[in-house]
Amino acid sequence: MKTELRLKMLRDMLFARRFEEQCYQDYQVRKIGGFLHLYPGQEACAHGVMAAARPGQDYVITGYRDHVHALVCGVPAKEVMAELYGKATGSSGGFGGSMHIFDAARHFMGGYALVGGPFPLAAGLAMALKMQGKEEIAICFLGDAANNQGTFHETLNMASVWKLPVLFVCENNLYGIGTSIQRSTAELDQWKRAAPYNIPAAWANGQDIEAVHDAATVAVNHVRETRTPYFLELKTYRFRGHSMSDGGAYRTRDEVDEWRKKDPIELLLARMIEAGEVTQEQYEAWDEEIMSEIEDEIVPFAEESPEPDPADLTRYVFVENDPYVHGGPKGGA
Repeated sequence: MKTELRLKMLRDMLFARRFEEQCYQDYQVRKIGGFLHLYPGQEACAHGVMAAARPGQDYVITGYRDHVHALVCGVPAKEVMAELYGKATGSSGGFGGSMHIFDAARHFMGGYALVGGPFPLAAGLAMALKMQGKEEIAICFLGDAANNQGTFHETLNMASVWKLPVLFVCENNLYGIGTSIQRSTAELDQWKRAAPYNIPAAWANGQDIEAVHDAATVAVNHVRETRTPYFLELKTYRFRGHSMSDGGAYRTRDEVDEWRKKDPIELLLARMIEAGEVTQEQYEAWDEEIMSEIEDEIVPFAEESPEPDPADLTRYVFVENDPYVHGGPKGGA
């Protein structure tokens, strides 16, 4: 892998980690409300996959742990933070919040709170691409616990039968909220569950972004070239609880500490320092720059942005208020 790409992925993962840590702090002081599901520990998954894809061109959909996926797809960090704050400048106008980041212009087709909900939507995106003869693909990020939903099996079957250009990426962090995968799922290796649907599949170490990128390159190329589905499992771990209300009592301290030794950022940093591609001083300088951007630009933008207009409360609820139904945006052609 070229040094330039490794440097970019390292910095991008660091930005994502600091962004999520800021979200944690802001939630604690009630600047962010509602539900909040954070991503620390899993950064190599979204960044490694999308480095092998075409961010902003390929269509991406995911579950409710969605902030970092939006960032990787090119959604401006200011708009993501503003959405978390519930402000009108947010990516969903302040109406979606943490679980519903959305940016159609950048082909990030949203985070969804319904477990298993993104599966059929991803198939629908892929079907549209197929019908329109486009070369883009659909990428569906999913959690291991969602694989026990009926939509998982129904969608994989349809994707295979209809030969849809969709990549399913399972971020297996070993827990569905507080339930261990060992207690809920008969087949622990999630990639094997694609076999009955005649979908090629593989797995990779989700803590090693280079391993993720290598596996994702194979997966993305398969979908793009054959226009048929592929299933990729990434074995990873979240360092925080399922959500902000989760104290994580179901996990032992030893287990969490052991996984923290596999921090994807620290792993890549150590590898690059050893290769002479970056220094600890450069990394710390990045960290300072990132924190300054978050504290001096991103957070103030969210804090100072206006609240949504109450008049827009039902604008996208009833079809008679949808401007796209009546001749395009704002009634135009």
